Amino acid sequence: MSAIRPAAVVVLAAGEGTRMKSATPKVLHEICGLSLVGHVVAASRELDPEHLVVVVGHAREQVADYLAGFDAEARTAVQEEQNGTGHAVRMGLEALAADGVELRGTVVVTCGDTPLLTGATLRSLAEAHAADGNAVTVLSAEVPDATGYGRIVRAADGSVTAIVEHKDADGAQLAIREINSGVFAFDAELLVEALGKVRTDNSQGEEYLTDVLGILREAGHRVGAAVAADHREIAGINNRVQLAQARRLLNDRLLESAMLAGVTVVDPATTWLDVAVTVEPDAVVLPGTQLLGATHLSAGCEVGPNTRLTDTHVGPGAVVSNTVAVGARVGPGASVGPYAYLRPGTVLGERAKAGTYVEMKNATIGEGTKVPHLSYVGDATIGDFSNIGAASVFVNYDGEHKHHTTVGSHCKTGSDNMFVAPVTIGDGAYTAAGSVITKDVPPGSLAVARGQQRNIEGWVARKRPGSAAAQAAARAEGGPDAAGEAGRGKGRG
Repeated sequence: MSAIRPAAVVVLAAGEGTRMKSATPKVLHEICGLSLVGHVVAASRELDPEHLVVVVGHAREQVADYLAGFDAEARTAVQEEQNGTGHAVRMGLEALAADGVELRGTVVVTCGDTPLLTGATLRSLAEAHAADGNAVTVLSAEVPDATGYGRIVRAADGSVTAIVEHKDADGAQLAIREINSGVFAFDAELLVEALGKVRTDNSQGEEYLTDVLGILREAGHRVGAAVAADHREIAGINNRVQLAQARRLLNDRLLESAMLAGVTVVDPATTWLDVAVTVEPDAVVLPGTQLLGATHLSAGCEVGPNTRLTDTHVGPGAVVSNTVAVGARVGPGASVGPYAYLRPGTVLGERAKAGTYVEMKNATIGEGTKVPHLSYVGDATIGDFSNIGAASVFVNYDGEHKHHTTVGSHCKTGSDNMFVAPVTIGDGAYTAAGSVITKDVPPGSLAVARGQQRNIEGWVARKRPGSAAAQAAARAEGGPDAAGEAGRGKGRG
């Protein structure tokens, strides 16, 4: 095993988080597409540990179920009662021992509510721990305001002599800006031995992990500290305000990475990314855009403004404006919006168009085909270079089952068409405006499916005498009473 590859990472995620004031366990609250504990587990995995165990307690079933879906190889250990951080780590190590794991090397302990902590910082901690030959190494940070935090007190050789809580610090210690993060790297065998010596004779009656540092130092072992490059990484989440602050910080980090890689983000303050989003160089993201899930933007596309894409792939050169899309694929050079809704299963071909107030679901739209405006296309396949008239509806649901509609290539369908599935429109066919298509249309045919128009002359004069409409009709016809009727009609709405 590599000197910096941990034998185990223990993630502490058993707390209730009452200050969140939520039915959702604190560690399952999300920022940028991952739960708090999901971020920590992902960062821990970058160390490639031999074992990874998450200690759960409050709402253990929910947290364990989430972890089973997120990282199937992560073990969970149960802390039946929240008896302190030292007790939680002991539960994690005992769970590994029960599985026959004999730990040799480094154990990294981190917290399940620190979503900004990166794998790079954890790796630096493990490297410093190995290089200095420490029994335990604290991840510390230098902060602008250390109020409320435990201070790191060092000896002349740089080793850590104590972690002094704010309330217990004297004047000189209060001036220290280096603080304890609650993240540690331990020698595995020494940790197990020291945990057995941790006492509970404190105001909370709990086993504190920080007591291990004193135990090891008194036994003659070296305790060190590694300073995080960015103090914001160690921030824990305890309430909704801190959750929002962490989301902003992580989002800024993601946006900065994207922009440095060649992406144009016009207004970072109103643009939001999830961690799984990928964007190629020369993509343009306009204000008010949210890119969520596993969304991908290809080179040269333009997305926004006021657009939310979830698990959606946008091809090179496509333009997506004022749109909501979920599980859709937008082909190269395609055009979407404004005010379009692409639902799961929508696939737009190259240079296809889903225009203003168009909704699509489970629909495949061929190359160059246009659905310009005011239409619903559901459970349908449309070929290449066809045009769907305005205000058309693909009637796909009979009350019990969904049915499919097929429209061929080079078709022209009129406005206000209803396609009652299952139905097929052949290649090169036309349909007349206002038609309700219930039967297949052969290739090259014109389908007309509407009642014949009948004009009943004089109906308004007979049925609505004296009305504004009757007066207008009289004027238009130039009848003998037109002038008088026009005069009497003045002032009427």
